[in-house]
Amino acid sequence: MNTQNPQSLLDQAQLIHSSEAVQDAVSRLSKEISEQLEDTCPVIICVMGGGVVFAGQLLTQLKFPLELDYVHASRYQNQTVGNALVWQSLPKLDLSGRTILLVDDILDEGITLLAIKEKCLSLGARDVFSTVLVEKKLPHSKPIKADFVGLEVPNQYVFGCGMDAYGWWRNLPAIYALS
Repeated sequence: MNTQNPQSLLDQAQLIHSSEAVQDAVSRLSKEISEQLEDTCPVIICVMGGGVVFAGQLLTQLKFPLELDYVHASRYQNQTVGNALVWQSLPKLDLSGRTILLVDDILDEGITLLAIKEKCLSLGARDVFSTVLVEKKLPHSKPIKADFVGLEVPNQYVFGCGMDAYGWWRNLPAIYALS
C-alpha cells in the first residue's frame, strides 16, 4: 500500500459507516449526554487530534452551559500501530471538583482513554465520563468502557471523522477501513 498517496488509500478502502450514519450517531449521543450531564456545567475535554471533528459536531448539539478544554496524548503518531503514550498537552482549566466529559474519536485498546481519565482524576475531577464516536470490536476486554458510544467498527484500521490513515483523511465525513 502506498502510504504517500492519500487518494490511493481512499480508493482502496471499504466504507464502514456513511456520513448519514455518523450524523445520526452524533445526534443520538447529544441527547444521551444531555440527559446525563445537563445539570453539571461540565468541562468538555477534546482528545486531540482525532477527537476534534467529533467534538466540533457534538458541541453544537449540546444545549447546556459547559466549558471547553483539550488534552493531547497519543500512542500512534501517524502510524497504524500504537506505541508508548506521549503527553503533548494537559488540560489548562482547573478540574478540581468538576464533572468532565472526555470526547475522543475511537475506543480501540483503551490505553489512551484510561490514561487521560486517570490524569483528570489526579487533577481533582469529581467525575469523568467519556464519549467516543466509534468503538472497535476486539476479541478481548479493554481496561475502560466509554459511557457513550456512537458506532461500532470491526477490528480493522479505520479512518475518517477525525481518525487518520498515515496522517491523511481525518476530514472525511464517513468512516472507512484500510483494505
